[in-house]
Amino acid sequence: MSTPLLSLVVPVYNVAPYLPRCLESLAALEPPADEIIVVDDGSTDDCPRILAGFTPRLPQMRVIRQENGGLSAARNTGLDAARGKYLAFVDSDDFIEPDAYAEAIASAESGQLDMVLFNARYHYEGRRPDHPIYPDAPATGIIPGSEWLRVRLKAGRFLHMVWMHLYRRDFIETNHFRFVPRLIHEDVIWTTQALLAARRISYLPRIAVNYRIPIRKATPEATQKRLEVIVESSITNALAQTELAASIVADTELYALLEYQLVDGALSIFHLLAKMPNRATARCRLVALRTEVFLALLWRHARDNPQRRRIARHWLRSWVGGVGK
Repeated sequence: MSTPLLSLVVPVYNVAPYLPRCLESLAALEPPADEIIVVDDGSTDDCPRILAGFTPRLPQMRVIRQENGGLSAARNTGLDAARGKYLAFVDSDDFIEPDAYAEAIASAESGQLDMVLFNARYHYEGRRPDHPIYPDAPATGIIPGSEWLRVRLKAGRFLHMVWMHLYRRDFIETNHFRFVPRLIHEDVIWTTQALLAARRISYLPRIAVNYRIPIRKATPEATQKRLEVIVESSITNALAQTELAASIVADTELYALLEYQLVDGALSIFHLLAKMPNRATARCRLVALRTEVFLALLWRHARDNPQRRRIARHWLRSWVGGVGK
């Protein structure tokens, strides 16, 4: 059996209002993707019926159904099933442009690239004008992934989104990359380690993906549960980033940039605690961040006085009570 050129991995979970537009964009892709692996992660809404209805238009689509395990598990299932020389992820509440991958594949083939990075736009569903995620990034030649990471961290504008990349699948498998199960914002670890490992990448300013920003409504109970998961995931991401930073300590500039990023990202935890409807749980978690020496870890990696002041403020609050931003 010949190897497909392009595999798309599409995790699906209870996105019935958005799934038809996503599938329409996959059907309009030119040239068509050779393989579309949809992982239905235990949807309980109308997603299975919608997928079945698109089967005649997407004969290369394979639907794998599994019990709900979260986005990371769904992506891992898709990775295990993919056979293409190149691979890209598509989130099922987003939609892609008809020429999303044509130039990226051509660049990857001619340059023997590990990854091709492209642009995307924020899609606000008409509430405000859409705009590019990277308005300031010119095309690059062939560079190491670490150099792209350096440039974007220095610019202060870097989005950890796996669907903004085309990957050579052998590169993924050689490095044994998989997503951490049950982790929210799992793209942070994946994107950082992939860029540090990639020897040959290029960036194309072409907008390939429309990243939907919907209005989400949730009960206080659901909000509390989601915020608790994000807090724990953010802690895991920060710990993983300390290990990734340690792996490039000889590159003092990039090491410092990664340290700043991990502390800056981890400080968002305190915004999340401030939003928790259950104030008692938020206060207990803040105290635990001190007793479990997470605040001490952030202090060790802080790169400037503003970061240190914020860490000190939360350390003090963990003793006197109260949770703030």
